[in-house]
Order: sequence, then structure tokens, then C-alpha cells
Amino acid sequence: MPDTHEVRNQVPPLVDYDVAADAALLDGLRREGAAWAEDEVHELGRLAGSAQGQEWGRVVNENPPKLHTHDRYGHRVDEIEFHPYWHELMTVAVGHGLHATPWRQDRPGAHVARAAKIVVWNQAEPGHMCPVSMTYAAVPTLRHNPELAATYEPLLAATEYDFGLRVPTAKRGLIAGMSMTEKQGGSDVRANTTAARPAGDGTYVLTGHKWFTSAPMSDVFLTLAQAPGGLSCFLLPRVLPDGTRNRIFFQRLKDKLGNKSNASSEIEYDGAVGWLIGEEGRGVPTIIEMVNNTRLDCVLGTTSLMRQAVVQAVHHARHREAFGAKLADQPAMANVLADLVIESEAATTVAMRLAGASEDPSQQAFRRLALAVTKYWVCKRGAAHTAEALECLGGNGYVEDSGMPRLYREAPLLSIWEGSGNVAALDALRAMGKQPESVEAFFAELDLAAGADPRLDDAIARVRKELSDLTDLQYRARHLAETMALALQGSLLVRFAPKAVSDAFCASRLGGDWGTAFGTLPPGVQTRAIIERAFVG
Repeated sequence: MPDTHEVRNQVPPLVDYDVAADAALLDGLRREGAAWAEDEVHELGRLAGSAQGQEWGRVVNENPPKLHTHDRYGHRVDEIEFHPYWHELMTVAVGHGLHATPWRQDRPGAHVARAAKIVVWNQAEPGHMCPVSMTYAAVPTLRHNPELAATYEPLLAATEYDFGLRVPTAKRGLIAGMSMTEKQGGSDVRANTTAARPAGDGTYVLTGHKWFTSAPMSDVFLTLAQAPGGLSCFLLPRVLPDGTRNRIFFQRLKDKLGNKSNASSEIEYDGAVGWLIGEEGRGVPTIIEMVNNTRLDCVLGTTSLMRQAVVQAVHHARHREAFGAKLADQPAMANVLADLVIESEAATTVAMRLAGASEDPSQQAFRRLALAVTKYWVCKRGAAHTAEALECLGGNGYVEDSGMPRLYREAPLLSIWEGSGNVAALDALRAMGKQPESVEAFFAELDLAAGADPRLDDAIARVRKELSDLTDLQYRARHLAETMALALQGSLLVRFAPKAVSDAFCASRLGGDWGTAFGTLPPGVQTRAIIERAFVG
């Protein structure tokens, strides 16, 4: 064979490795009270990193779902066809309790264990985590109607994935979706025009059009509509208790930038039957708990993408040579890789801390504000982080075979999902205004690291100063959220991360010795020790 056909200096595939070999994640799992789940986290990690797991993810993105509104005879069917590998992914996720199972587990750390499993299994394929997340988040909202909760919660928490259009109570397990936004309102859900008319038998009849409906193939949906008493929350099954189909019609699937494996749709309610959850006129407060739980999953999803992206970048750089040396050993690339690892580790650490706060009712004030600023900052950083990691592979990273373009297309979604940047930043202001105790709880968390690093102390002082100035708060909302999120990440890293990581974070993110792109860490950073945090395989 001619010499030109001999393959040299190409990176071996990163396959058959344990995705859960992630020191920051495992430390957080143990620290937040879920060390008992470590074996299962590794089990999922090995499957996510296996050739089979990677193949499932690749194929479902290359074969996205198809909408069938009618059968060959003209009958309305409103079905969505998925590749069989989608159902394999869902079976694993549901079987390992990544959906609503923690709500039914009487064991400390159940939600922390789920968070770690989400970070790991999401790296196999992120699209199918949408219905998993919605099912998890639906339970607290459903409990506003105890009768409905008693019927549906055990099925939402069941560890059997039972796909198909049947009466929900006749199935072995259920998946939930959510329908909030409309074309005229978007995030302004109070502008919704979908109408809900009492039917006189305890049900309501809904008529309207929803612009984005997550997981339209779900068994039940939580939705918002205008009842006589104002905007209210309702539960709608796709199949009614008598076996007839509810009048929920799929209009089209969205042609999205990424997240191709998951179906996102526009739907029409044409006299659909629903049951009220909570009180009339209290729709937003009722459903907001579901929104906040899915916001945590946005943070977990971004954390997962960051970890996957940086592991791929480090793997490439450890094996690829240029100009007479491995890329990872060259100072400029070492700066970039270390910077990416720091960003990933900061996201992981704060994500696990928030998961831990979900376990403790006494920490809900802290969680409320910390989640808002973290959702803004971590998810905002995801796209820039993934783009830089892709660039570490050079032209190879821009090719679909590398898998990096799929991560790059996925990353912006998590900043948009459940409230884009402005919504998240303004939500932090809302939390501080409505729950002043959340500010006190936030600073109590920061102060646990007081005195450990002067740059962190200065950052905390800056946050206090920012909050003491009440002028132009909405105009400054993003800057305030960023400042708070960075101080929180810094405080956690100083307490829990290796010195090399925390010192570099404080020098760059808090001390200002940093540029505006990744790879601008100051001299003296222990890049080798930091990069080794992303070694796998």
C-alpha cells in the first residue's frame, strides 16, 4: 500500500471508558450524602462510555422523530415515531430512576444520587433527558391536587418505561410533559389565551394553541390556561379514563438547531379535557415548582456537556502531536485545557451543591436564589465552553464524526430552556425581592469560605456592595447574577476542590488576572495537575 494511505498521528477512539470517572462529581456525590449510589453511578458511566451507549446516541440524532398526524385512511392518529434506540435510552433512564423515582424514595441523598446519574447518563445522549426531566419535575406540582397525585405519582415514579398510547392508569409507568408557552407570549405566560371552561363535572374543557410542548408523546401534560378565575394549571392525559383520545392535536414538530432526537411540538387543544391542579388563578405559582426543578436539570445538563466536551478535548490533546510534541504538553494548549477543566469543575461542584440543597427543607431559601444565578451563569457559559473544546480538535472537531458538533448544537438550548438569560437573571431579582431571607442564606453559604482566599473575600465584598445599590437593578441584572454565581462557585471550590483548581479559579474568575477567552490563565497555574482531572480511559 502506498505510504500516503498509512494512517499516522490520529487519535484513538475514546470508547469503553467509565464516564463516571469524574473526581469532582464523585466528591460531590459523597459530600452531599449519596455515597451509597456510587456503584450505580459507575454502572451508568460504563454504559454511557461504551460502544453501545455511544451508538445509541449517534443513531437517534441521525434519525430524528417523525410526526404522523393521520393514518393512510385519513383518520387522525397524532403519533410520533421514534427510532428503537430512543426507547433503549429511555428504558435505561427510567430503569435507573432518573425521572420521578427520588420523590418516592425514603432515603437521604436520593435527589443527589439522581443528579449525579443525570450528569453521567446525559453524556450518552442529552435529547431524551427532556421527558425524563419533565417527569421528575411534575411530581411536586401534581401534589397540589392530592387526589390526582395519589393516582398518578406512583406511576410517574415507577421504574418501568411503558411506551404507547393507552389509558394512563392501565400502564406500568408514565412520562409527563409540560405545555406553557404560546406564540404571542413566550416567557410571558400571563399573556396566554388558551381558555379553560368548567364542564360541570369537576373537569375543564380547554381550547387553544401551544407554541412549545415538551415531549408531546408523553402520557400526561401539565399546562396553563385561562379559567374564569384567571390563569390556572391543569393536568391533561392523552388518553381519557374511558379509553377515548383526548382532543390534543399535534400541529408540527419544531426543526431545531440541536436536540434532534427529542420531539418538540406545537399542539392544539380543541375541547381537550383537563383537571385543575391548585386553585384557579394560581397557575404560575402552582407550576413554578416544576419550572424550578427543570432549571436545576438545565444546570446538570450543561455540567454534563462541559465535562464531556473537555474530556474529549483532553483525550485528543494527549494523543495528537504537532510541531514535535503532544498537544497537551505545549504551553498554549495546556493553558486552554486547564481553563476548560476549571470551568467544568466549577459547574459540577455548584450543581451538586444545589442538588444537596434540594434534600433539605431548611436550605430552600438558599436554593431559590442560588439556583437562579447558577442557571443564568453556568448555562450561559456552556456554549462558549463547548465551542472552545471543539476548537481543541481543530478541523477534526468541526466534522460530525467527532461528535463535537452535536455537543455544540446542544449547548445553547440549556440557556434558553426554562427561561433564557434575561429571564433567569431577572428571576434572581424576583427571588431577592419576594424572599429577602434568600439573600441572607446566600451570604451565609459564601461566608463558610471567608478568609480562605483574599480574592474570594474581595469578590464577596463586591457582591454585598452591588446589592446595596438599588438603582437600575433590572439594567444590571445580568452583571449582578454573574457576580453572585462566580462568588458562589469560588466559595465552593475553595472549600472542596484541589488547591490547584481553586487557586486558578480565584486568580482568573475573581482576581481579574484573566482575558476574555479561554486559555488566558495567568502564569504560575499548575496546568498539568488541573488537566489530569479530565483524564479517563
